[in-house]
Amino acid sequence: MPGRLLARMLGWRERLYATRIGRFGVKIVVALAGTLVIAVGVVLLPLPGPGWLVILGGLAILAMEFHWARRLLVFTRRQLLRWTKLVRDGSWLVRVVSVGGLLLIVGAALLLSLQLLA
Repeated sequence: MPGRLLARMLGWRERLYATRIGRFGVKIVVALAGTLVIAVGVVLLPLPGPGWLVILGGLAILAMEFHWARRLLVFTRRQLLRWTKLVRDGSWLVRVVSVGGLLLIVGAALLLSLQLLA
């Protein structure tokens, strides 16, 4: 079932790409959707939640049509993999400092959220 849906969507996209106006329309829709998702992610950043994950999702949407977004997404993935490898393979001190820093950031975001709600 998902394979048929994907095939239908790709066929629909090919038909849109057949014309100059269709290509332009697809770029506009993708740009608006990606920007909207990134904006939601930015709003979620100070709140406890998946703000960065939503921002990366918006960047992935933009990467479907824009080369600069694709390059930025690849760069971000490399940096994230590099950081996780550093934490995973690092000493206990690196792990403690990383987790402690993460807990401080989450705690600060939680405090800011509670102050904004009050």
